[in-house]
Amino acid sequence: MNSEGLKIKKRGEDGNKIISLRIKEELLIKIDRLAEESNYSRNGLINLMLTYGVEHVEIE
Repeated sequence: MNSEGLKIKKRGEDGNKIISLRIKEELLIKIDRLAEESNYSRNGLINLMLTYGVEHVEIE
């Protein structure tokens, strides 16, 4: 049997940060529908979308 203790990181030390965000209800409905259809969590899908957007945005 392994005698090592359980090692956990403190909350928030995983590189992720919790934020608050205001969006239109209609957009949230669309995001939730896409999350359900793709079998992603809302959080996971929003992170994918934000990552894509940040990597592909062009400022003129």
